[in-house]
Amino acid sequence: MSIQKRKPLLSRFLSTRTSYEETTDVMATPSIIVNDIEDCERIWMDDIGNSSISSGNSSDSITYHIRERQMTKEQPWTKEEIVSALSNLPDGEYALSIVPTLYGDTLHKTINEFLNVNSKVVTSNARKISISSSENGNVIENEAANISQHLKNWPNTYLLVSCFLGHVELVKVLLNKNVNPSTRDCDGRTPLHLSACAASVKILEELLKYGANPGEWDFNNKCAPLHCAAATGDISSVNCLIKAGAEVNAGLSGKSPLYYAVSSNADDCVEALLQAGAIPNTPQVYTETPLHVAAGLGSVTCTALLLKYGADVRVQFSSTRSTPLHLAAEEGSAECTKLLLEVGATCEVKNSRGQTPLHLAALSQSAETLDVLLNAGANVNTEDNDGRTPLHAAVAKATRGMELVRILMQAGALINTSDKFGYTPLHIAALNESSSTVMMLLSKGADVTARTKGGISALSFIVRRTPDVLPRFISRLDQAISLHDHELGDVDCELRLDFRPLVPGGRGEMDLMLCLVEVGQRHVLKHPLCESFLYLKWLRIRKFFLISLIFHSIFVAFFTAYIAVTYFWNIKNLRTVLFWPVLIFTITLAGKEFFQMAHGLWCYAKGWENWLQWSVIFISSIILIEPIFHWQHHVAALGILLIWLELMMVVGRFPMFGLYIQMFTQVSINFFKFLGAYMCLIIGFSLGFSVLHKNYKSFANPLVGLLKTIIMMSGELEFEDVYFDESAPILYSGTAHLMLLSFVILVTVILTNLMMGLAVSDIQELRRCAGLDRLVRRAELVAHLESMLFSKILDHAPSRIMKTCRRGALLLHPPHHCALHIRPNDPRENRLPRDLVKATYRLVSGRKNRNTNTRSTSVHNRERSNTEASNSKLSRLYSTTSTNDNNQQQFNELATELRRCSYNIGARLDNLTNKIESIVREYSN
Repeated sequence: MSIQKRKPLLSRFLSTRTSYEETTDVMATPSIIVNDIEDCERIWMDDIGNSSISSGNSSDSITYHIRERQMTKEQPWTKEEIVSALSNLPDGEYALSIVPTLYGDTLHKTINEFLNVNSKVVTSNARKISISSSENGNVIENEAANISQHLKNWPNTYLLVSCFLGHVELVKVLLNKNVNPSTRDCDGRTPLHLSACAASVKILEELLKYGANPGEWDFNNKCAPLHCAAATGDISSVNCLIKAGAEVNAGLSGKSPLYYAVSSNADDCVEALLQAGAIPNTPQVYTETPLHVAAGLGSVTCTALLLKYGADVRVQFSSTRSTPLHLAAEEGSAECTKLLLEVGATCEVKNSRGQTPLHLAALSQSAETLDVLLNAGANVNTEDNDGRTPLHAAVAKATRGMELVRILMQAGALINTSDKFGYTPLHIAALNESSSTVMMLLSKGADVTARTKGGISALSFIVRRTPDVLPRFISRLDQAISLHDHELGDVDCELRLDFRPLVPGGRGEMDLMLCLVEVGQRHVLKHPLCESFLYLKWLRIRKFFLISLIFHSIFVAFFTAYIAVTYFWNIKNLRTVLFWPVLIFTITLAGKEFFQMAHGLWCYAKGWENWLQWSVIFISSIILIEPIFHWQHHVAALGILLIWLELMMVVGRFPMFGLYIQMFTQVSINFFKFLGAYMCLIIGFSLGFSVLHKNYKSFANPLVGLLKTIIMMSGELEFEDVYFDESAPILYSGTAHLMLLSFVILVTVILTNLMMGLAVSDIQELRRCAGLDRLVRRAELVAHLESMLFSKILDHAPSRIMKTCRRGALLLHPPHHCALHIRPNDPRENRLPRDLVKATYRLVSGRKNRNTNTRSTSVHNRERSNTEASNSKLSRLYSTTSTNDNNQQQFNELATELRRCSYNIGARLDNLTNKIESIVREYSN
């Protein structure tokens, strides 16, 4: 038959098989599902590359892909594989298309033709089935004759196809004509294989009656007929083959019939196989056993049966090294988990990724399974190969994250544990945009200043992914200021400022302040709690800054004196005396800079003041060279300028001088930007002046002419000297005058006034933000000094000195000294500035007024609702139908909630009962 004819026949088979199954009494063949069990090695999260955590920009693309293990009903062969093999048999495609249509009159006529029955018998049979017209009967007879001819030519093909399609009558006829019951298709499948796949016990009995061997394997030694029967889950077929002597442990080293029965979740087949002697374990190591399949499916009945017949709970399979307990926890089956633990499964065993069942239970978002494992003694803080704990897994999904976090925290989970990439559970919860989980973690003490290996703080993720959390985070700062004693109007009124929310991580006291500045939330520093903390912290640490200021002042004094006696007065004796102090201070300054570089090279390189320090060190080293050369005078002049500039920057770090130094710095930066924008215009004028006034000494050199032009911007035009100098007469009078007029208008008037206006605008803006900028500078300075003081490099210094210095720098000393008590109405209160005390008092009084208004509003609303309720009693009598519907819906919701919680209650009661019984037994003994 040609290929063009075969394709419609095959499609005809696929489309007509359903109608045949509906019109015959033969059991329909179940769908055969492809075996597509995912590798458990990717159960957890996809690995995060180092590049994904290296910067804040890449953090936006960080995602946690969690792939769950998908257990499916596994069959030895797919339907497509069997159809393809049968199609390759002689006349296979035609058989697949025609056999499903053989029923009724066509079937009887075909059988008669095949068996060479007398035409009178055919006629009588035709009358019995009521053929309405002779013409239709002739068509059926011709078709039956054609089909019977195919049956005679290829009986083996039709026997295989009939077994696969469950056509009992045709199978009986073919076997009666002595067709070999052990014939095979292209892959070695026998009629027993195909009838078992079709779950047709009648065909199985017929084939066995005619001598079919129940122990035959296919060509690839993949499975025997009992495997197929177990895979379909048909208990009748399984019992029939077992009774016929099929080997129940066939293929034990790979996939036995028991494996397929469990995969189909056919507990009756599982029980029958186990009773017939099926072994639940496999002889090979790291092989998937039936118990793995049952636990992975969450099949409680199959798991209980396998355990009853001695299944080993310790065995691991494949490269993932997963135990049945891992798979049960991954499936979220609390019942299977409990059964496995009762027979000795250990909850601390790890798979190839270092995960315990508790990790997988958290990933599956199963609170019930978590409870079972924790009650069995599972370690809540165990880490996998990536350093992640079950709490990391619990927040990786937002389905039941809050409930899981609550359970794990109650069991003692450490909330600030970071994985090998530096991610804490708070990082992951913020990345998943789970605001409720983030708030719960924060309420339990999660550290918002924790940083990843790339330096990204958890607060940065919160600001970008869950910004709705920030107002509630600020409200925690409000709650930290409370009324401690007496009423607000009393003279002895006392307010308590609890600073513990500002130090969540327990490391540096300034980490949160720096994080707020980094993520653009610097306005939070204006909160009275933060401002008070910064003020008190500055009082603690300013003594270390004063030491630095004294050091730089002495160095500047010695340096200036050395320059004066060397390059001004040339006093050799005094120069020799000053040489050594300058050298010692230069070496000390270089050592201090090296120390800061070792503490953090990248942060150090970003500070332009650090480059200024190295310039001073380099110049100081050059001017100490002897003998003195002519070029050293240039270096000395530059050095004396830079070292006094450096001292100005050090003085500017004081809060009282900081605003003025910032004004100077900001205006200088804007001036050079301004000059760069209009430099082309200035260069054009300087070259024009050089051409027109080449006799004038200031414009003889183009570079000097450029400097002269820039000076002329300030108004120093020298009109008479340039245009009325008899020794250097003007050469091009008309153009020179026009050029000067243009310069005066465009540069001296417009650009100079524009520059002055921009400077004034910058200063006004700085004054407007002076308070906040002062706090930011103070926070950065205090954080810098604190980080230097607590550097690991200083751990090698004398311990007593360092301990004293570090203790003096800390403001808080947990657990007792973490708060400040102030009396806002006492004029003698001087621990905080008066404006700060007033701001704190206003915050507490405002909050109290809001609470009072809220309570009065709620009381008013309650009285109003009671009045409305009493007035609406009569109207409710006429709306009982809708009310009943609402009540019914509420009852249904309540029943659903009770059913959902019933398992937890039952499990906890069982555990409590077991504990009480064990205590009673011990007491009795």
